[in-house]
Amino acid sequence: MRTPEVPKPTFVNTPDKLNQMISDLMKEPIVAVDTESNSLYAYQERVCLIQFSIPEKDFLVDPLAVSDLSGLAPLFASAEIEKIFHAAEYDLIMLDQDFKFKLSNLFDTMVAARILGWKAVGLGSILQEQFGIHVQKKYQRANWGRRPLPEEMLTYAQLDTHYLIPLRKRIKSELESSGRWPLAQEDFERGCQVNTHHNQHDSANCWRVNGARDLEPQQLAVLQELCEYRDQIAASTNRPLFKVINNSTLLSIAETCPRSANELEAIKGISHKQVRWLGRGLLSAVQRGLNAKQTPKIPYKPRPSDAYLLRVDKLRQWRKNTGRAMGVESDVVLPKDLLYEFAETNPNNFGQVSEIMSEVPWRLSRFGEQIFQLLNK
Repeated sequence: MRTPEVPKPTFVNTPDKLNQMISDLMKEPIVAVDTESNSLYAYQERVCLIQFSIPEKDFLVDPLAVSDLSGLAPLFASAEIEKIFHAAEYDLIMLDQDFKFKLSNLFDTMVAARILGWKAVGLGSILQEQFGIHVQKKYQRANWGRRPLPEEMLTYAQLDTHYLIPLRKRIKSELESSGRWPLAQEDFERGCQVNTHHNQHDSANCWRVNGARDLEPQQLAVLQELCEYRDQIAASTNRPLFKVINNSTLLSIAETCPRSANELEAIKGISHKQVRWLGRGLLSAVQRGLNAKQTPKIPYKPRPSDAYLLRVDKLRQWRKNTGRAMGVESDVVLPKDLLYEFAETNPNNFGQVSEIMSEVPWRLSRFGEQIFQLLNK
């Protein structure tokens, strides 16, 4: 393994540099892309760096310095320019959330590696395997919102896209020789569809806390007040929730309902510093919960029918066996959303199978009849 030596990237932190970069990128048929966000360091995560690579250049765009990135929208939307990501889902969610960018023509190297049955599909592992490159992992959880960014963090970010174009060439060749290129294409197309509801904050919802369902009604009211208080503090200080107080500690407070700072500090998991910072607010939240006339109602989720559960089990077992035969994970054979749609719909004719699998024609041609027969035994 060797430590990579790469040319110095172009740091894009002014509108003029951005416009020049866009001009360069729009001339290329293939562009590698990645993003870095600050999800571990902020209440509302945001994109803090966008990396682009073309064969002769690497660019690092600073969205904290250049506020208007709308000029990049045509690049992401272009059906003629292929955008290479590694594990694109989160990047696309964040690019949509922050800039409303919509993507067309995706090549996802992680998705492709899974379709080929590669065992280690993290980018670091792939770069070691394919290029003998060793990439430091210590910046995976770094604070990308800090400024200035140290040189070594910029180099780390650059490496996330620098090798994606040659990697894509190798992977596409294997996909074509294995006959799985059409399968990859349909997953790339599906990958462009972003879940825009990902980051809508419901962090003050007490049902997000594991163990909430085991509480007594009044304790549950206390937990709801605690969650709302924590959410207010996190938002006002721009901290992630766990850096205010974690879920297990909130649950312990709700279970014991302390009435004083001493009782609060006796709870396992809370520090003296947190008691000094948050104690008064936490105790007030406890009191509000104890005084509440109404308590949160357990969200009702009807139990699925036995017939539905049997179909889910049959489909899971089938795709597990099929995946083993193909040398891939089971969800490569049939993605989870389609599995549950089949179990829910229980098609009684092949036309319904074709409709459910309309966006995955490769899978339809290989597996459609098997799935139909499986569900109609």
